[in-house]
Amino acid sequence: MDENKTLLHYYMFTIPHITVFAGAILGILLILHIDMKKALGVFATFYGILLIIIAALVRNQFSKLPLYRISLLFFTMFTLLGILLLIM
Repeated sequence: MDENKTLLHYYMFTIPHITVFAGAILGILLILHIDMKKALGVFATFYGILLIIIAALVRNQFSKLPLYRISLLFFTMFTLLGILLLIM
C-alpha cells in the first residue's frame, strides 16, 4: 500500500504543473480565436500526451500497481478523445 501512496504523491506534485501548462496553451488558442472544438482537441491531445510522458517516467517502479494501470488507461483515453475532437 505504501507504493500506492507514493504514486499518488508523485501525481499530486507533477500533474498540476502540466495542467497549468496545457491550460495556458488552451488560453492562447482561444485568444487567437481558434475554433472551440479544435482548441479543445489540441488541449486534450497535448495534455494527454504530457500525462502519458509523466506515467512513462515512473513505469519501471509502479507498472504492477492497479492504480498506475488505471491512470495510464485514463491518460490514453484522454489523448484519444483529443484526437477524435481534432478529426471531427
